[in-house]
Amino acid sequence: MKLIIANKNYSTWSLRGWLVLRDFDIDFEEVDLDLFTDAFYTEVGKYSGAGKVPVLVDGDVAVWDSLAICEYVNEQYLNGKGWPEDVAHRAKARALSAEMHSGFTALRGEMPMNIRGRRNISASEACLKDIARIDAIWTEQMAQFGDKGGWLFGDFSIADVMYAPVALRFLSYGVSVSAEAQRYMDKVLGDAAMKQWIEESKLNTVVVPQGEAGEEITG
Repeated sequence: MKLIIANKNYSTWSLRGWLVLRDFDIDFEEVDLDLFTDAFYTEVGKYSGAGKVPVLVDGDVAVWDSLAICEYVNEQYLNGKGWPEDVAHRAKARALSAEMHSGFTALRGEMPMNIRGRRNISASEACLKDIARIDAIWTEQMAQFGDKGGWLFGDFSIADVMYAPVALRFLSYGVSVSAEAQRYMDKVLGDAAMKQWIEESKLNTVVVPQGEAGEEITG
């Protein structure tokens, strides 16, 4: 099995595909590409007409899109344990994951992930609304599960895979959140796999202009 990803400093969707494999201890080969290069489009194009990462290749099966990868891994390797066991919790976890997958477009556009950066931007009202919604989600889930494992539904799940990259965005842009939401951020940033990703993101020093939003904070 191999996972095709792009620059760890910038690619949130790559992180999601990587994290579901890494945190659930599934062995895989990692193929790293630089975004928006000829090599990127050539390699990704072998497996996906969408031309995007991540792409999971498992034998004759190629799966693109991070949420589809999570579902494939859950079915083939986790015996369903990628989602909460409780029916109601599982339904909510799926709903929250889908919300992240299809929503928060203002946040994504205005605050692209840039792990090594500490950036300052003027957030739009739409972006602030996205931030408030995520804060509310994290706060609500921590009130229920914060003392039962510390992840969104107690144990680590695909819902955490979907929301983990947001913690890196909030860190880079100095976003302040509620105490309970900060508790979740600390849980995410303290995860061993996340720490590994952050350290490895420093090894690729390529600058992708599309990921350099706002101005660097100095001093």
